[in-house]
Amino acid sequence: MVLCQPDERKSCGACCGLYNYVDSSRGALTERLRARTKRFRELVKTPDDLKRYADATFAAEDFTKRYEVIYCCEYLGFLDDKERKVGCLVHPMQMSGVDMRTVSFYGRDVCAGHLCPSHHFIPRSQQLILLKIIDDWYLYGLCLTDIDLVVTYFRLIANRVGQEIKPDVFDRQELKDIALEFFGWKTTWPYRSPSANRLGKYYFDGSQYMISHIDYEKYGREISPLNSIFLSLSSEFQNGDELEAAEKMVWKNIDTFVSIYQDFS
Repeated sequence: MVLCQPDERKSCGACCGLYNYVDSSRGALTERLRARTKRFRELVKTPDDLKRYADATFAAEDFTKRYEVIYCCEYLGFLDDKERKVGCLVHPMQMSGVDMRTVSFYGRDVCAGHLCPSHHFIPRSQQLILLKIIDDWYLYGLCLTDIDLVVTYFRLIANRVGQEIKPDVFDRQELKDIALEFFGWKTTWPYRSPSANRLGKYYFDGSQYMISHIDYEKYGREISPLNSIFLSLSSEFQNGDELEAAEKMVWKNIDTFVSIYQDFS
């Protein structure tokens, strides 16, 4: 199973630099992808038209990056009229069988053969759970590529119930909604850093990146058992009260999940 295009309801374009623009908000990316798709459909009738499309895209867009090392591909757009799936506009499935990925920055072989680390480091059962609970391209890509967020959340739940959570558990809408609330914090977390050069636990400075750090000593606290989750959510706490409130939010979500899960078991 290839996680970047798993079904007809969502997809991920993170490896194509989707979230690497300084403004990677949902609204900004939606407008960017929508304009590209419209431009591509209007301009590209044959492979010879691709340069015209690329030139027009570079002229129309701000390509300022969050992290200089990651390329932002100009051929990433919406693949469907409902704008549910993002993906490669020059993929053979979009070009009547003609593979034009040779014009892309990385080239056809890299694009065709690359699988992101999430394929290897998120357990298969947890991959299937993500597919069940998230049907939104923007949120799906953010969560799929955040290995720590996914693995830590399901590990904390498994520790509480004494077993790994299986994908079919999320056929129950109540449990699906609770998990979706948690992963939705990737975009709505109230303690999220406003810095444009922060994405998840990473802090970017041009061509360099660092892993962020929460100074628990400043609040007279030991490192939180939720530290990896807080980092994944780009947390920046102003005081100890905010840290405590954040812990309560996450534990409440987990407690609620465990309680309902055990009622069904």
